[in-house]
Amino acid sequence: MTKRFGSLTAIEELTFGVYPGEFVSIVGPSGSGKSTILSLIAGLDRPSAGLVRLRGASIDGPSLNVGFMLQKDLLLPWRTIRRNVEFGLEARPVSAAQRRERAMRELARCRLEAFADHYPRQLSGGMRQRAALARTLAIEPDVILLDEPFSALDAQTKLILQKSFAGTIGASGVTTVLITHDLTEAVCMSDRIIVLSDRPGRIVEEITLDLPDRADPLARRVHARANDYIAHLFDLMKLDERFA
Repeated sequence: MTKRFGSLTAIEELTFGVYPGEFVSIVGPSGSGKSTILSLIAGLDRPSAGLVRLRGASIDGPSLNVGFMLQKDLLLPWRTIRRNVEFGLEARPVSAAQRRERAMRELARCRLEAFADHYPRQLSGGMRQRAALARTLAIEPDVILLDEPFSALDAQTKLILQKSFAGTIGASGVTTVLITHDLTEAVCMSDRIIVLSDRPGRIVEEITLDLPDRADPLARRVHARANDYIAHLFDLMKLDERFA
């Protein structure tokens, strides 16, 4: 697929697939079209050329089968955490009892059931991000898109949350696409990494990771081969001031 914005070509002739249950990270310099790719998968925009397909069907607009989680949690401050998690279900033919049951199930999966009646202001940044993940999982999407969900967190919270997300997403079995500037994060969380060139974004390489279970990114972080993958990514990226 190709996406142009007037005379600017953001991505050009990208072709890749993501398998059911797979966790794929997309890395590349700033401006290489990473966020554009997520917008196209989410149906928020359309490619200038080519198609985006989900289970063989063309994506022509926002899909209830695709969950999109941004850098900010975007929780509604006047709603309790449970009611925030229920929010995405309110446009669907789901009863109030079913909404509550599904919300509590996902809060339990994200280890937040004890905070169901709290408000966002009463939670830490990491807990709010877990609540946002619970909200995304509650709609039972086929695919989750993660747009740098850990970038605003401190280093310790980021590590803890990476492990929490990895376990939760792994247990749910949902297909996941992450964009990140953090090469170590990509290696520690993914089954496969897609490396983009500078604008217009083209695929430089696809890397399938031979590392232990991705449900434990902290264990992967200290694995001997992890450093080899990270070094290879640095070499591919030819890091400079654009990668920021």
